[in-house]
Amino acid sequence: MHDLLIISFRTVFLYILIVIILRMMGKREVGELGVLDVVVFVIMAEVAAFALDSPDQKLIQSILPMLILLAIQLLSSYFSLKSKKFRDLVDGDPTLIIKNGKILESAMRKQRYNLDDLFQQLREQQIGSVHEVSVAYLEPSGNLSVFKHADVQPALALIADGSVQKRHLEISGKTEQWLLEQLRSQGVHDVKTVFYCTFEEGKLRFQLKEDAH
Repeated sequence: MHDLLIISFRTVFLYILIVIILRMMGKREVGELGVLDVVVFVIMAEVAAFALDSPDQKLIQSILPMLILLAIQLLSSYFSLKSKKFRDLVDGDPTLIIKNGKILESAMRKQRYNLDDLFQQLREQQIGSVHEVSVAYLEPSGNLSVFKHADVQPALALIADGSVQKRHLEISGKTEQWLLEQLRSQGVHDVKTVFYCTFEEGKLRFQLKEDAH
């Protein structure tokens, strides 16, 4: 009876604690969870299970690992906010899978993404043929973002958080020298002062960092 009361109390306590921790981690849909998010959730579930399976162990032995996981998650979120390179390292970058109706086989192999998965996700978006697709990106979450020829085409970030995105420049058919010249012509001489920059509808559009004004 004593063990049942302990398990009941721990279940309620851990439920409330985990809800608080998840709220502190920020709002994410399940399909948008990054690698670190999944790792934290899996370990947290194991720690909670251990606390419930071993009522004779002190509860602090389960609370402490959860708090450490929360600290790791908050630190990784901070570094992700400050560094695009860190975000790419942890979460990855979208991969161009289809371009102008052509499937990029090498990109699919690199992501271990097969044709069955591709066609399934196209069908889920009511796309009947690959030839309808202008571009399709496999997102880090595993979702497929599809744009038809008639759609407004996605604007790739040429600069993000003050860092030039060379792969996006290559996809857009532009060079870093071209980008720097365009910025200089508009009075921007330091890429690191640019928060976000895209090339849309034949125009370079950018936003400076708040501390650069």
